[in-house]
Amino acid sequence: MNTQRSILLTIDVEDWFQVENLRPWFPPSQWHLQELRVDTNTRRLLDLFDSFGQDGEVIGKGPIKATFFVLGWVAERFPDLVREINQRGHEVASHGYGHLMCDRLGRDAFKEDLLRSKHLLERIIGKEVKGYRAPNFSINDQALAAVQSAGYRYDSSYNNFSRHGRYGRISVNGAQKKGIALRIAGEFYELPISNLTMGNQILPWGGGGYFRLLPPVFFKAGVRSILNRSQAYMFYLHPWEIDPDQPRAGQSKGFSRWRHYLNLDKTYARLSQLISSASGCRFLSCGEYIEEQMMH
Repeated sequence: MNTQRSILLTIDVEDWFQVENLRPWFPPSQWHLQELRVDTNTRRLLDLFDSFGQDGEVIGKGPIKATFFVLGWVAERFPDLVREINQRGHEVASHGYGHLMCDRLGRDAFKEDLLRSKHLLERIIGKEVKGYRAPNFSINDQALAAVQSAGYRYDSSYNNFSRHGRYGRISVNGAQKKGIALRIAGEFYELPISNLTMGNQILPWGGGGYFRLLPPVFFKAGVRSILNRSQAYMFYLHPWEIDPDQPRAGQSKGFSRWRHYLNLDKTYARLSQLISSASGCRFLSCGEYIEEQMMH
């Protein structure tokens, strides 16, 4: 059994105006009027991953493989970006089509969203799309069953930090653990976001806004603790989080505004430092990790 530590870098490919914190000011009906920046920002991330060496000649880690959960709305407008992600050796997975939370869609509408995004991405890259991630981690048991029935091989939407009002809940009692993956039924798996456990407290440590908020030294120490415990760590980020020059939503205010724009000018460097500090770790896609666990 391979006991080398694994880091799963995941990118939720959506644009700056599609986030839930800014939804009151940028409803989907207004998306087509906004400045599109997701193509450039995602390509910056692709270049960053490439800069660490396709053959490990820079940091000795081997090629960095990441998983890009691409929003269908974005894929329709930037099919060449989706192809580029695939051609550079990364995994293309689905983030749904319209970035609406699972519990805000009826059963039929959610199923349509799942299938529309999956089939769109598969037409673009010419191969199976295995993974799905719900917007805002808004998964629940009914939605998880729909993900499986839509033909996905795994879901990566479960975040067990309970103090965030938009995160969903699923029943995982009795699920067989395969590394950090959970075997839900048959060959269908849940791959949860990694969080830090201290005593009986769960602290959000998977990335995103928490990655931008917490001091880098502190954050990296938490990642090491998770790796020591689990031998694998799941990280997530959005392309807009490396873009300090994105338009400002002038009418937004308060906590939502602060949370969205916090430390955007520092995220790219922090991500590069996090990768550089991961001594002895492999960077695998979600699909690769699950396939490896299935063999054990």
